[in-house]
Amino acid sequence: MVLETREKVRDGQGTAAFTHFVEGKGAVQKNTNLLAEITLPQGASIGYHQHIDETEFYLILEGTGTVNDNGKEKPIQPGDAMITGNGAFHSIANTGGIPLKMIAAIIKG
Repeated sequence: MVLETREKVRDGQGTAAFTHFVEGKGAVQKNTNLLAEITLPQGASIGYHQHIDETEFYLILEGTGTVNDNGKEKPIQPGDAMITGNGAFHSIANTGGIPLKMIAAIIKG
C-alpha cells in the first residue's frame, strides 16, 4: 500500500490522507483510477467537483460528515454509501468530532 497526503483536495479544506490499495491508475483493471482509504481530519473536506465518464463510490467507515450531492446537502455516517457519476457533482466534509474514514473507488466508463 502507498501512503499519500494531499492539501486542499479539489479545492477543499485541510489535508486528506490516502492509503492506496494499489499503485497507479489502472493497477486493478484498466478502468480503475482510484481504490483507496481516505481519512479527513476534523474540518477537512474534498471540494465540490464533477465526474464525467467515470463513477466515484464512497463507503463511510468511521466518523460523520456532510456530503453535497448535486446541490443537496445530506449527513453521512458509518455504513452510508455515496455514488456519483454521469456528469454529477459532489463534495464531502468532516463535520464530526473524529477523523472521517472512507473507502473511495473511481471507475472509468
